[in-house]
Order: sequence, then C-alpha cells, then structure tokens
Amino acid sequence: MPRTRIGILGGGFAGLYAALEMDRTLAREKDVEVTLVNRENFTLFTPMLHEVAASDVDVTHIVNPIRKMLRHVRFFAGEVESIDVAAKRVVVSHGFVPHTHAMEFDHLVLGLGSVTNFFAIPGLEEHALTMKSLGDAIHLRNRLLAHIEEADSECCEDPSPLLTFVVAGGGFAGVETIAAIHDFLHEAVEFYPRLGQRSIKTVLVHPGPWILPELGEELGRYAQKKLASRGVEIRLETKVEGFTNGRVALSDGTDLRTETVIWTAGTAPNPLLATLPCPKERGRLVVDEFLAVPDFPGLWALGDCAAVPDKKRGGLYPPTAQHALREGKVLARNVAASLRGGTPRPFSFDTIGQLAAIGRRTGVAKIGRFRFSGFLAWWLWRSIYLAKLPRLEKKVRVGLDWALDLVFSKDLVQFETFRGGAATIVPPPGAG
Repeated sequence: MPRTRIGILGGGFAGLYAALEMDRTLAREKDVEVTLVNRENFTLFTPMLHEVAASDVDVTHIVNPIRKMLRHVRFFAGEVESIDVAAKRVVVSHGFVPHTHAMEFDHLVLGLGSVTNFFAIPGLEEHALTMKSLGDAIHLRNRLLAHIEEADSECCEDPSPLLTFVVAGGGFAGVETIAAIHDFLHEAVEFYPRLGQRSIKTVLVHPGPWILPELGEELGRYAQKKLASRGVEIRLETKVEGFTNGRVALSDGTDLRTETVIWTAGTAPNPLLATLPCPKERGRLVVDEFLAVPDFPGLWALGDCAAVPDKKRGGLYPPTAQHALREGKVLARNVAASLRGGTPRPFSFDTIGQLAAIGRRTGVAKIGRFRFSGFLAWWLWRSIYLAKLPRLEKKVRVGLDWALDLVFSKDLVQFETFRGGAATIVPPPGAG
C-alpha cells in the first residue's frame, strides 16, 4: 500500500512537538510514514542550559533521547545538507565517515531552528563562546575551570585577563548566563588558595537602557540592582565592537583585557533557508495562519524558521519556545486535516508569561498582567520549567540535582580527556 511520507526537519521545540503530536495521531495509521531528522539523537531543554554551565544540574539531565520519546515516528540522526522544496527532496549526511542519503517526502515540515549571528564583528566568530547547544554549556564550564586553575598556579604573573568574564547581551540568555557563572565562580574560588573573591570580574554588556527589556523597565532595573549588588559590572547602552588579542573593544571607547567573551546578543535563521525559493521575512519563511508556505503545496514551516502572522495584534509572533511548541501541535493537526479532508486550524496564542533566574534564589517574572521578583519569581521559574521539562525521568533527576545543590557545593570537575594531543569533551556516565 503506498504511504504518505511526512518529513520533519529539526528536533528543537517546534519540530519535536510536531513529531510528538503526529506520534499520537497520524504516525499510528498504516498509510502514513512520519520521519524526524535531527543532527543530534536528543532534544535539548534550552531554558536550563545555563544551569549546566554553572554545575547546578548534571550534563545529561536536560537532554532527552528522541528515540525514547517517539514510538511510531521514525528517527534519522543526520545533518541536513540541502533541500529541494519543489520536489520535497532532502539530502542528509551522517556517519563517522560522512556519506549522504536522499530522502523524499509528500509533506515537508521545516523546523531547523536558528544559528548564532555575530553581525560580522571582528574576532567574535573566531574567539567568542556561545550558549545555544549542550556542547556550548560544557565548553563554557570547562573554560571557567581551566582559567581559574591556571590563574591559581605560581607561574601565572597576571591572572586578571583569565579571571575577567564578559557576557554580551542583556536578554534572557545573557542575564541568566552571567548570573549563573558569577555564582559558580565565586563559590569555586574558595578552593583555590591563591585566589580571592575580588579577583573574579564578571561584566555584562548590553546595548539598551536596562537589561531584560522583554520584562519591562521595572523588572529590568530590579535585576540590574540585584546583579550589581553582588559585584557584576553592568555596562548599559554599550556594544561589543571587536574581540582580538585578549582584548574586547566596547563602543564607549574602553577596552577590557579578557580571555573569555560569551556572545548571546544575536541569532539568525538557519542558513539553509536562504537557499530556498520561498518568500521570506527577516530571513524566515513566510507562512499563512495555518503554518503552510503559500504557493508550495505540502511545505510547512514553524519555530525560528517561520514568520508566523499574528492576526489579532498584527505583525509576527515572536520566535520563542512557548510559541514553537504550540505551533508544532497546531501544524501536526493541520497536516492531518490536509490529508483527511478536515478543516485546518489557524495558529493563535497569547504569551502566558516570561521568567528569568538571576542567581542566589532570586528571579524576575511577568505572568499576564502580574509581575514578580525575588524568591517567589525564582520559585516560579523552577516550578514552571521543571513541569515543562519532557519525561518524568528527567524531571526527577533535575529535582534531585536541585535538592542536592542545597546541601553540597558545586562540582569543579572538567569533563575532558586528551587523545592525540586534542582535547575531547566526555559527558559523565548516565547519558540518556
């Protein structure tokens, strides 16, 4: 019996939740075959990424093996190399010795996510760290520990560049990252006799008048005050203009000597979208309210790949995680409707709330018209994100991590081995 083939490219929030919805519905039918293609064989819960970098949760506890989540949807671990939207043909590569496969579909769902945008700032792409993947978080943690280890050695004449850490971008990712690593570093230096609390310098660079602009001025300035009181240096209305030779140049004319810049100030749609002949808005594919790409039957897009129209307020929906996972569910139902002759459902969603953890059991949150700060906001952050973390097993593991964190100090282990002179990151036992 000929099957209708549905391909989902990308296993982030958007693609995964589309696959999960199809796993419960279309993929159970004998005349439908659904395949999810993703670079990694796991899905990453990005809101907790900074907690991995700061040793608050174990490396593997915020990732879920995709094969354990899907029973009826096929999974293929590979890199998407090219897309022919007219033929709905996708070329993917995989394997230790990379080789390619061509995969053809009747319906193609694009959920490839975004990449870091360095805005062609000199030296950033070559030398700055990012915070988008699990590898980024592990690499950052290793960098923090490597620098304080080196700074504590007797042969280190000037440790200040090693112990200065700059985060560029005052949005959610930047603020949560600097708050987490600031606490981690100040707890870690207690075990390094040559270093002291004053030797650590953390700097947050933000182009706006206050940080966390998504939450409004009141909560943004509250977060600024809390971070500054702990010793975080905040440079407002300032941009990074370059990072070379151990110096980061700022738009206010100053240079900071540092070996570590963490860039969280920009993203761009996946570069593969630029190769497609579809209409685009800010690099994302233009879709209708049903998440279908007009004039390309059987082609769908969502998440960071899609410019989704907001019919209620005008403009476009923001490419946030809470929008992406709901887009995935709506898209899956609309694909089913297109196959079975049903009525498609337009995507419509109002942002429920936004939260940020700013360290030391404090946070800021805006839920509907209500604003929270301090311990209550931090408790809401942990409660809500723990509830959203997929699979009971991972919820329990993260909950135990948090409970143990109340009793024991943070782990200072670098997960690296050296083979043939090259450093290789090795996750701890228990992955998956």
